[in-house]
Amino acid sequence: MDRELAKKCLAEFAGTCFLVMIVMGSGIMGENMSSDQLAVLIANSIAVGTGLTALIWIFISISGAHFNPAVSLVIYLKREITLQHCVYFILFQFAGGFLGVVLANTMFGLDVIQIAQTDRGGLHIYLGEFIATFGLLMTILGVRKLSLIALAPAVGLYIASAIWFTSSTSFANPAVTLARGFSDTFTGIHPEFIFVYIALQAAGAVMAMLFMNFLQNE
Repeated sequence: MDRELAKKCLAEFAGTCFLVMIVMGSGIMGENMSSDQLAVLIANSIAVGTGLTALIWIFISISGAHFNPAVSLVIYLKREITLQHCVYFILFQFAGGFLGVVLANTMFGLDVIQIAQTDRGGLHIYLGEFIATFGLLMTILGVRKLSLIALAPAVGLYIASAIWFTSSTSFANPAVTLARGFSDTFTGIHPEFIFVYIALQAAGAVMAMLFMNFLQNE
């Protein structure tokens, strides 16, 4: 691995790690402070939307700030990165996500590794996850044509809203999905649902790419 690729992979690792800490940590903090699920969801969506915006601004000039294997897959399919870059990005995203959940659990005095028990199955929830990921990639591919500076707040705003309008609460990220299987807290997901979520995320991302390619004449 050359120096430039190593820097990009480190950016993807750090960005995904912090994204998972934001997702998991805000959920745990919300649960610690309130028994009201509405209040916890409000806190979680605000933290995730604003935190993701900041992370994208920090790392977009280094790696493109994917922090998401579904995003890296689409960027590869659009021939904007090589297969080598795509594979390394995805590996570092999953590794960063795992470290993120370990750190989140540790910060709040929980077992370092837990197995989530939250049931997130059902066709209606799977549809929600497909739509969440489709919308995320639609946002990314559409807004970047307008402005890279605008991309960060657009993605943050979309994810904050998708946490509310989708039945799955918008995981929309295979690395984050896998990580959330290792914390039995507000944002966790039982491992038996992880593969289905990841498959739907990949499908939603590719379908969004095809849709936007058509609209943008690519």
